[in-house]
Amino acid sequence: MVAVGASESTAAGNAAVPDGSGGRLAAVENGRGAMRTHATRVAWAAWLAWALLAGLAILLDTQTTEGSAEAWVAILIMGPFTTVGAIVGSRQPHNTIGWLCCTIGLLGILGAVFAQEYVNYALGSQGWLPGGVTMAWLNSWSSSLWAALTLTFLPLLFPAGRPPSVRWRPVAWACGIVLAATCIVAAVMPGPLQAPGQPHNPLGIESAGAILQRIDALLLLGFVLLVLLCAWSVVARFRRARGVERQQLKWFAFGVGQLALLLAAALAAPGIWDGWVPAPVSDLLFGISFAMIPVTIGIAILRYRLYDIDRLLNRSLVYGLLTALLGAVYAGVVLVLGQLFGGVRAEAPSWAVAGATLAVAAAFQPTSASLWLRPSDQGRRASWDADA
Repeated sequence: MVAVGASESTAAGNAAVPDGSGGRLAAVENGRGAMRTHATRVAWAAWLAWALLAGLAILLDTQTTEGSAEAWVAILIMGPFTTVGAIVGSRQPHNTIGWLCCTIGLLGILGAVFAQEYVNYALGSQGWLPGGVTMAWLNSWSSSLWAALTLTFLPLLFPAGRPPSVRWRPVAWACGIVLAATCIVAAVMPGPLQAPGQPHNPLGIESAGAILQRIDALLLLGFVLLVLLCAWSVVARFRRARGVERQQLKWFAFGVGQLALLLAAALAAPGIWDGWVPAPVSDLLFGISFAMIPVTIGIAILRYRLYDIDRLLNRSLVYGLLTALLGAVYAGVVLVLGQLFGGVRAEAPSWAVAGATLAVAAAFQPTSASLWLRPSDQGRRASWDADA
């Protein structure tokens, strides 16, 4: 009995002593909650700043005779970057990708859109706003900074917010140095600014014009090399990635790849593209394609339907191959029928075109159906769901 009483008193004494480790854990949790709350406020404040600048840019664009669809397309591109950055930054404050997307969106809307619209209005014939030359100077060195960040730091740091390994840190430092030096050189480059009336750069150094041009050419060469290195970092990261990180990189590759294919199509056949696709439609297509990059980044980092990427890639490949083959066979059939029934330079009869369309569609229907989700794909989908 004495031993039992002693043990009970000892347990009661131990329970009365405050647990130091529990207090530290509670303090850590409180600190994390406070940091997440602060990150949420900062992220959505950045989004509100983007929305304000976008609204002002649209207002200025509607008041100028130089107004075009380019401002709307640029806003379409910057919006997803800022939105995805705000969501990722508020939910994962330690991930640099969220804050990088916010920075890209803000720099794009400020330097490339708002500053340009402000300059067009302030220095135009109907403008009365002050500071037009200052905004033209800001636009001269910051209008392309958002694109430079997209081509360098975004692939280098995705998806964890850090380089693939310690050996890639010098590349990150080199990117920062080259981008900063490029901005400085552009800010002091003498000559006229890209603005109505072509005012001269107020901070341009006339005596150093030739040297600055040579430095700018060297910086451009270094930037191209760094872009290639950053693209290769994605390949190096993918080679050793497993599980979730591998799927995240697939989403990123899908977002970049569809834009690359669209650019390749436009560059490979510029005459056909310019003749068949109106300029506003072309700008809208490129804007939507570019906006897909931050969307795929958000899906990858937030892991929303993460394992659907293999199915999406499979279907995209099937659609692309079938579309290319269908177009080639259709063009060949119509050309042959046109030569047989209408002469070499005459168009094919309407019944021949309709028959060729129906024949090609009927021939490719079984092929497209057989290439969809197979039993092996269903097995992989079951394993994906189990992993998720």
